[in-house]
Amino acid sequence: MNAEKQHAHALLDRVPADQMTVAVRFLEFLLLDPAHRASATAPPEDEEISAEEEQAVAHSKDWLQHNEGIPFEKVVEEMGFTMEQIRNNRLDDAQDPAA
Repeated sequence: MNAEKQHAHALLDRVPADQMTVAVRFLEFLLLDPAHRASATAPPEDEEISAEEEQAVAHSKDWLQHNEGIPFEKVVEEMGFTMEQIRNNRLDDAQDPAA
């Protein structure tokens, strides 16, 4: 075991029992991928949701109760993109769907 890891273990051994949950949660936080870490630390949403947005959400939930969802890959294809372009964030290579 390297010195840093030994030091971390020694520090963890010194954490008071009533603070152990906090220490464990912090370690779990460190192990999150960057996107989840950013999401976990993002400020709360403070923008008001309009009546139109609430209606759109209700409509989509109702639609999904009676219809099968559309796979993301199919939407990507219908928009004229490839999954490789999406994965690589390279939409500039996309074909013009209107052409």
